[in-house]
Amino acid sequence: MYLSTKLSKHFIMNKNHNYCVIMGGGIGSRFWPVSRKSLPKQFLDFFGTGRTLLQQTFDRFHKILPLENIFIVTNALYAELIKEQLPELNPGQILLEPTRRNTAPCIAWASYHIQAIDPEANIVVTPSDHLILKENDFLSAISHSLDFASQNNKLVTLGIKPNRPETRYGYIQIDEERKDDFYKVKTFTEKPELELAKVFVESGEFYWNSGLFIWNVNTILKAFDHFIPELSTKLGPGKDIYGTVLEEKFINENFPSCPNVSIDLGIMERADNVFVLLGDFGWSDLGTWSSLYDVYPKDKEENAVLKGHSLLYNCNNNIIILPQNKLAVLQGLEGYLIAESDNILLICKKDEENAIRKFVNDAQIKLGEEFI
Repeated sequence: MYLSTKLSKHFIMNKNHNYCVIMGGGIGSRFWPVSRKSLPKQFLDFFGTGRTLLQQTFDRFHKILPLENIFIVTNALYAELIKEQLPELNPGQILLEPTRRNTAPCIAWASYHIQAIDPEANIVVTPSDHLILKENDFLSAISHSLDFASQNNKLVTLGIKPNRPETRYGYIQIDEERKDDFYKVKTFTEKPELELAKVFVESGEFYWNSGLFIWNVNTILKAFDHFIPELSTKLGPGKDIYGTVLEEKFINENFPSCPNVSIDLGIMERADNVFVLLGDFGWSDLGTWSSLYDVYPKDKEENAVLKGHSLLYNCNNNIIILPQNKLAVLQGLEGYLIAESDNILLICKKDEENAIRKFVNDAQIKLGEEFI
């Protein structure tokens, strides 16, 4: 059993070889209209803490990693937002993608960049928008995983113990084979239907896929060479260019032609050296309005009012977010999302998440970019 409140001695002694890559380039369209192309959800403070989701992610990993070992990969559109929200980073720690190409190219580029700095690097890769309530337990698990990855040729992910049959998350099935606290992964399943999710939870063999990854840089780059060689060809090795102004020109020329593939589909679901550390960290990926509703405080009628003023009459199970100076008077609504931001007011069923993508597409096609 790994320590829940203390960092391992090995981790502390070798912390300068441990790095973090925060992926922060998504649009967050499922949080439209509050999340917009010009200001996506990772740059927003949903919980009134004074720190955005990106800043909270940075703060979390800075507790166990030196500042200079934390890198942000984001779209070039958000360069100024990153500098504004994380002014302590130097320009070399902000890797700007000229276009969006999913998580595999993003991780490959960051890995080659870090390998050029430190050939012994161990890396944790994290999205920028996760919620972690049990932070000490989470950071202990990360340190334990980095320690494990530094000594084993394994690709590691974190599995979250499910407390309900959730259809919005991917699932990891564990094998009987294990090494220390780490179980070999048997299968990955993406977002199952409800009945299958119920079977998964009842079996005790399946855990939520957190989307967090830990590995040694050489282990992941060998996997790229084997499973997605075109990424290795386009983005590596290039050690002579990293850390110079030539890197930007190199990436701008090569990155747009990289395959649009996720790290899960491209490597994790195909490799035979994938292991998982199991835990319960009060985790949520905050991928949808419903996931935000699940973790937000609610009134006695199960309404979650994130921002703004509301007078509610016979209303239940709603989520409401308004400009700070706005008042909504609502009557007889159950299970709705009421969200206003700038020039958009959205009122729709809270749990019909796929509909929001249609709303965004329709607004873009019929009304133009000013509503996206």
